[in-house]
Amino acid sequence: MVARDEEDSCLDALIIGAGFSGLYQLHRLRREGFAVRLLEAGSDLGGIWHWNCYPGARVDSHVPNYEFSFDGLWRDWNWSERFPGYEELRRYFEHVDACLDLSRDIEFDTRVTSAAFETDCNEWRVHSADGRETRARFLIPCTGFASKAYIPDFPGLGTFEGPCHHTGHWPQGGVDISGKRVGVIGTGASGVQVIQEAGKCASHLTVFQRTPMIALAMQQRGLDPEHQPLGKRDYPEHFQLRNASNGGIADIIGDARSALEVSAQERDAVFEAAWQKGGFHFWAGTFSDILVDEASNRLAYDFWRDKTRSRLDDPAIADKLAPMEPRHPFGAKRPSLEQWYYEVFNQNNVTLVDVGDEPIESITAAGVQTSRQCYEMDVLVLATGFDAGTGGLTDMAIRGTGGETLAEAWQGGVKTHLGIAVPGFPNMLMLYGPQSPTAFWNGPTSAEVQGDWVVDCLCHLRHNSLVSIEATPVAAEAWRRHIQDIGERSLLPLADSWYMGANIPGKRRELLFHFGVREYMDRCEDSARKGYDGFVLR
Repeated sequence: MVARDEEDSCLDALIIGAGFSGLYQLHRLRREGFAVRLLEAGSDLGGIWHWNCYPGARVDSHVPNYEFSFDGLWRDWNWSERFPGYEELRRYFEHVDACLDLSRDIEFDTRVTSAAFETDCNEWRVHSADGRETRARFLIPCTGFASKAYIPDFPGLGTFEGPCHHTGHWPQGGVDISGKRVGVIGTGASGVQVIQEAGKCASHLTVFQRTPMIALAMQQRGLDPEHQPLGKRDYPEHFQLRNASNGGIADIIGDARSALEVSAQERDAVFEAAWQKGGFHFWAGTFSDILVDEASNRLAYDFWRDKTRSRLDDPAIADKLAPMEPRHPFGAKRPSLEQWYYEVFNQNNVTLVDVGDEPIESITAAGVQTSRQCYEMDVLVLATGFDAGTGGLTDMAIRGTGGETLAEAWQGGVKTHLGIAVPGFPNMLMLYGPQSPTAFWNGPTSAEVQGDWVVDCLCHLRHNSLVSIEATPVAAEAWRRHIQDIGERSLLPLADSWYMGANIPGKRRELLFHFGVREYMDRCEDSARKGYDGFVLR
């Protein structure tokens, strides 16, 4: 393939995004001898952990699952908490860079705006906001599933006189909220985290909730070098189990039984054990039918509801935060993890506004105007989520062989093969994107397992003197039907979640992610064994 040292040369591969997936690709492809470069819109490594610097930003997969499995990285790195905060994640990426020397092949502050595939030379021409063009044979977008913030079109939003920021666009220098009147719109994962921190220091906190968040006990704890999880002698085995697990977290193992086939006493014991473990154990580590059987699902919800209501002083507030009747199936929207979230609402300086009963009408210079009153505030936080799965990709004008952009090609629904490749877009291999298990898969695990498949694919093409790979329309249509079938066999479509694209007005409602990592990787590996079945190789 083309040498890297020629001026204006064509790269073998161009990666977009310096999160876990992008950095893993850069390291692996460099090691395999490919000429590769990475473009990153931010000013440093970390992907979402560069952008996520709002108060309380914290990972929701416990360590040591949330890190690379390279021996040379984990041996000299110790975490201070079971669920690290963004500051520690940033230090971890500095450690990764120091060990692997990645930055020398990364162009920071370089936002990709468009890309087009040139069929006559089998090259991608990629343009960035600074006017530069980069040429590459293969384009590898690693933009993640939450890189495009969603900001509702509130009337008057630009008139607010105080600091107003989306959690995904938080200023790198921070925003002082201590002693201020703080408003938070949204109670998803970032909303829960900001609310916990603002509750400790704001003079008054007003929370605008649309749907009650089913937040699970994090069970956070501190760590020291002598008491890292498992003891590092067990790390190699742990990482092997992690990468072979069904969600990328080695120690979350569900009960194969139905919640309905055990006694109430035994069922509560399983629920309680998972609750005490914390994190996503209560979501993914109890009974096998929680997300497919409504009766079993209701038992899990009732357990969570009773746990939560016992922490709330005011029954009226409890009805808003943990209603007796669920608004949607438990776990059909991604649960958030919390530490003292519900106790915040017992404080006299906190107001909870249910926007279902009291809709937001506009944003004013002084605060938020609802149908009943104006809530005045000094700082406004938009924890309103992301255009998940597809937004980071369609935000770039990526054009395939037919002249259509990716956004245009997906207007009638997302079509990929294996969540990796798109018909009409040769030599573009996506990682951690739509129609792969992204939303149900620990990020570093996905970076390595799915990432290895992509690296092996490029090595196969090189070894066989092939220059092009493209998903077939037939394979993509079959994969779309497979994703739909997964949704129909689960309770996921019963919630208006970002899993379904339902949080974005006008977005097509469809399941955007594969549910089941092992089945997914079996299909990927089967395709590779059959000479990359479902793809055309030239």
